[in-house]
Amino acid sequence: MDPDETAGLIPTHIATQSDLNAWEQANIAQGESWAFRQLKRDILEEGFVRELHRRMFGDTWKWAGTFRRSNKNIGVDWPQIAVGVRLLLENCRHQIEHKVYPPEELAARFHHALVSIHAFPNGNGRHARLMADVLLVRLGGPRFSWGAPAASLNGEGGLRKRYLDSLRAADRGDFKALLKFLERG
Repeated sequence: MDPDETAGLIPTHIATQSDLNAWEQANIAQGESWAFRQLKRDILEEGFVRELHRRMFGDTWKWAGTFRRSNKNIGVDWPQIAVGVRLLLENCRHQIEHKVYPPEELAARFHHALVSIHAFPNGNGRHARLMADVLLVRLGGPRFSWGAPAASLNGEGGLRKRYLDSLRAADRGDFKALLKFLERG
């Protein structure tokens, strides 16, 4: 994160990455609870995408729910974020309406595209996973296991490596590894 983004940390007691992870996880649980109470509303709108991020990280970061304003080593150029999100949401609506993919594949592709946009300064993977889960449940399916029951993809290890490798394959247009990863658990 750039210095302006780091300056947006709200809690003053955070001293280590472990402290930050624990604090964020409690905030994310609140966002998750909120998200699954919203299933009757239109989740494929920019306002929902931003509000979910704010609910997941709003007790941690002042900029939660605000698209990033700097470029990163991944993601679209920051001035293109709003357009990219809007196109993703419109494309997803079209795919649902025309049954282009089965719900699981549609949600996996949605997840990949949202991660690829990398809309926020931090929390993009966690946000995109929850958005995909909400979309999948809205379409009548169960949530993804994300590799294993109660799995954490935030730390280091083999599970995270498989997840990232499957996203890299999807970057090349091959979604088989991501779909296989999502079947586990």
